[in-house]
Amino acid sequence: MSADLPAEFALIARHFRPLAGPGALNLQDDAAVLAPPPGRELVLTCDAMVAGVHFLPDDPPDLIGRKLLRVNLSDLAAKGATPIGYLMTVSAPRDTPDTWYAGFAAGLQQDQRQYGVTLLGGDTTSTPGPISLSLTILGHVAPGQAVHRMGAQPGDGIFVTGTIGDGALGLAVAQGRLSDPTGFLLSRYRLPQPRIGLAIAGIASAGMDISDGLVQDLGHICRASGLLAEIEAARVPLSEPARVAGPDWLPTCLTGGDDYELLLAIPPGREDGIPVTRIGTFQSGPADVIVRGPDGKPMTLARGGWSHF
Repeated sequence: MSADLPAEFALIARHFRPLAGPGALNLQDDAAVLAPPPGRELVLTCDAMVAGVHFLPDDPPDLIGRKLLRVNLSDLAAKGATPIGYLMTVSAPRDTPDTWYAGFAAGLQQDQRQYGVTLLGGDTTSTPGPISLSLTILGHVAPGQAVHRMGAQPGDGIFVTGTIGDGALGLAVAQGRLSDPTGFLLSRYRLPQPRIGLAIAGIASAGMDISDGLVQDLGHICRASGLLAEIEAARVPLSEPARVAGPDWLPTCLTGGDDYELLLAIPPGREDGIPVTRIGTFQSGPADVIVRGPDGKPMTLARGGWSHF
């Protein structure tokens, strides 16, 4: 009997074994074995990406790998957690070229070095449909310090990191619906900037990352915390390219998703030293979001954000 590796395992050895770290058992077993840091709680989160839905089929494979890892890192950042490692499933058509896997793995390797994580294991399968990717990431926090969607209090300020709307505008650029002379918006769509390391534990009373649109994700915190949120569109931070796009794109910025910035509830005076922008306030009232336009009147938005169903 030949001792040669079957094609699937040869692919894993060629592209993914170099990404493996402690606990992965060299990707030669059915599971990883991992001990969390002493006295810490584990935080686990999972996200999937499908070609044609979360990335364009002709996007560079290295950027696809980096985005897959970064959207999961963003979830850990919203918990105030430190990343450890990840499990990954890759489902691709049989005719996917080896160069695609090489580029994909190279992108993961680049961001593994940047964020201090390693591959723990996963699975590879073939599919007749588009490339489908899933990643489960593990992190750790001090006991009782993870930030949740619930917990916001009346009077807490509503804060965001970075600028809002760049990811949605970047998708419009990729689809040919908007110009982007600097390439900034397209880069923001393809390569999110997870706010790993931002010291929000013990400061933010509630929070999450913005993946499906500012207004929709703020609504999640409202429902979990039983509060009304009121924000001012004029205070939502926009990048210079987003401002150049013009006011017609403001609803897209507020609802479009793919920002992967943090959305936080912070009690008065506790935001000092954290790079965030205040855009509104949580109040007692029904779980809803009011967006006031530049004239002070509530804006009517066609939708709150992205939904798969």
